[in-house]
Amino acid sequence: MQDQIHWAGATGPDFTARPAHRDWLMDQARRLFALFQHNAVDPSGGFHPLATDGRPLPTPNRGLHETTRMVHCFSLAQRLGLPAADRMIDHGMSYLWNTHRDAGQGGYFWTVADGAPVDSTKQAYGHAFVLLAAASAKSVGHPDADRLLDDVTDILLTRFWDDTAGAAREEFTAEWQPLGPYRGQNSNMHLTEALMAAHAATGRRDYLVMSERIAGLIINRHARALEWRVGEHFTESWELDRAYAGNPMFRPAGHTPGHALEWSRLLAELWDHGGRAQGWMIEAARALFLETCRIGWASDTGGFYYTMDWDNRPDRADRFWWPCCEGIAAASVLRKAGGDQRFEDWYRRIWSFAATHLIDPANGGWFPELGPDLLPLENVFSGKPDIYHSVQACLIPLVPATGGVTRGLG
Repeated sequence: MQDQIHWAGATGPDFTARPAHRDWLMDQARRLFALFQHNAVDPSGGFHPLATDGRPLPTPNRGLHETTRMVHCFSLAQRLGLPAADRMIDHGMSYLWNTHRDAGQGGYFWTVADGAPVDSTKQAYGHAFVLLAAASAKSVGHPDADRLLDDVTDILLTRFWDDTAGAAREEFTAEWQPLGPYRGQNSNMHLTEALMAAHAATGRRDYLVMSERIAGLIINRHARALEWRVGEHFTESWELDRAYAGNPMFRPAGHTPGHALEWSRLLAELWDHGGRAQGWMIEAARALFLETCRIGWASDTGGFYYTMDWDNRPDRADRFWWPCCEGIAAASVLRKAGGDQRFEDWYRRIWSFAATHLIDPANGGWFPELGPDLLPLENVFSGKPDIYHSVQACLIPLVPATGGVTRGLG
């Protein structure tokens, strides 16, 4: 097989400047929206997860991150002018407010089924996505967006935000009792994304300041000291816990190349949101991306390893879809923000891998997980994941590098 590190067909204008490539990206986005619009709606509330063949999976469980991501993604569809996106947003917003929301104790349940909580914990990761959904819904003028935005902002400020650390606490019981001293990078990364979206939707500077403080802690303090690897798991005092191993989907051991790629995009967008005043952000964004591609890309077959140990050896050598999505988005943003030809090369290389191995031409959507032999398998994920990562990989390259896809599609 051609070594994918050394050649990416990098001649001529950037791909994102070519009409045929832009048409291809939009076609891929439309296919993703259509798959979920026609198959995911549960008339009794929320959204079905989808099987590999695109049909609804027979489970009543509805995860907070899945409901909120659908609202966010179909807000992007609404901005594009795709018919019936408004009905998807309505459906998700109603379920968030009436079923995920804890009307008595405040906050949002992590998992619900048949109108009642299954996992009643209140998690920073999930609340970050509630904020993203609210901000995205506000950007398209949804009538319930302001009440959701006000409610989740109050919960984040009064329950989750640790102003001394400049980051969010992780998780609580339904009655708001802390669930241990764990502090996580992943939830704070997504909170950074959501805070930027809320800043864009409202103009409130406190959202921007909070996102900058999280980035300063996770990246400028920790990732810089770790030679541009993103630490995932921390103690209550925000010291790195290298030995931690938890949920393989949300808290795997070691470091996760996909999160470094995601941070590289978010930092470039945050740099722009803040008026490009903090030069360390774009420096760090480029360094994170290039170092992750150096150590995290499988140079023989392609794809990013899911996790790596602290000696930069693959820990879980499976290739997930979402690191490629984040790599595509980051490469596009960094190239447009003044990056050199290396970012264009990686943009083409990652898309080549995704189009060959991850996009399902028969049933639509993306295969979530490949083994080292690059054949689909289901160790961590089942069926087809929600479209949050994949649809943004299609849409972010179409917009200017001006601080986020929602604002860019305006």
